[in-house]
Amino acid sequence: VQLQASGGGLVQAGGSLRLSCAASGRTFSNYGMGWFRQAPGKEREFVARISWSGATTYYADSVKGRFTISRDVAKNMVYLQMNSVKPEDTAVYYCASDPAPRRVSSSSYAEKAQYGYWGQGTLVTVSS
Repeated sequence: VQLQASGGGLVQAGGSLRLSCAASGRTFSNYGMGWFRQAPGKEREFVARISWSGATTYYADSVKGRFTISRDVAKNMVYLQMNSVKPEDTAVYYCASDPAPRRVSSSSYAEKAQYGYWGQGTLVTVSS
């Protein structure tokens, strides 16, 4: 089971970027998925989550209204559309999956321990 994040790069403040998370080894179509990020010298923090059904999304306050998480079940992909990026969005971004299918999102959805599978990150650098 592998998750691979891609799409990172250098972008100017105010610009947009779309990150992708590809799943292989099994279908993640009925798994809740999340995005986290880790800036240099900081703890890994929650960014966004989409429920296994796709009906519910959650966002960190710092990205609400600017980032959008979505999924393409047929392609086994999850995306993070990043708009109006800021220098403080600079970080390595990771996608993660629930440890089991059809898991109901709990109030702990922002905690790293709630996720069972992690992919390698992709670096996003926002220049001012």
